Amino acid sequence: MSRNRLRQNGMRAAIAAAAARIMAEDGIDDYAMAKRKAARRLGAAETESLPANEEIASALRAYQLLYQADEHPDRLNALRRHALELMHDLAAFNPYLTGAILDGTAGRYAEIELQLFPESGKHVDIYLLEHGVKFAAREQRRYAGDRAHASIVLSFDWQGCPVNLEVFDPRDERVALKTSLAGRVIERAGLAEVRALLDG
Repeated sequence: MSRNRLRQNGMRAAIAAAAARIMAEDGIDDYAMAKRKAARRLGAAETESLPANEEIASALRAYQLLYQADEHPDRLNALRRHALELMHDLAAFNPYLTGAILDGTAGRYAEIELQLFPESGKHVDIYLLEHGVKFAAREQRRYAGDRAHASIVLSFDWQGCPVNLEVFDPRDERVALKTSLAGRVIERAGLAEVRALLDG
């Protein structure tokens, strides 16, 4: 292996470790933002040195195990219980938990991320408005194969916790969705699976 290749691999590992620390300590849950911040701090401008999200997630788990072993399991369980409660409230819309709370890397300021598959997106809006929930809405795209799937993300605060509800067409419930054409499938868990995580 060339010296340049070894240096790049070393920089990738250093950026992954720094990004993991930023995510764990600063509450950032955006991998792209964390890796850019880490790269700037380390003076790395080469985009080929940037680690993949999976490398950062692995470094984040290691960091939490080493430096947050006392607090992380309790915090994660509390967030999962909170998410499960919200999923029960939204059960009519076929909710699935995704993101850092599901995969176990949730930091101190993690957001509850749910995918919903209602008969109509307007039903979710009406439900939230009837319950006095003020939300912001934005459009987003997910992918399956070579096809884009539109979704609406509703963001709000629920019992002191930030929430992002991603609302899809009900037909998309049967589709393995990705964040990009080349990305990995977004893992998701329904009510029974989240309950099993808490019981396990």
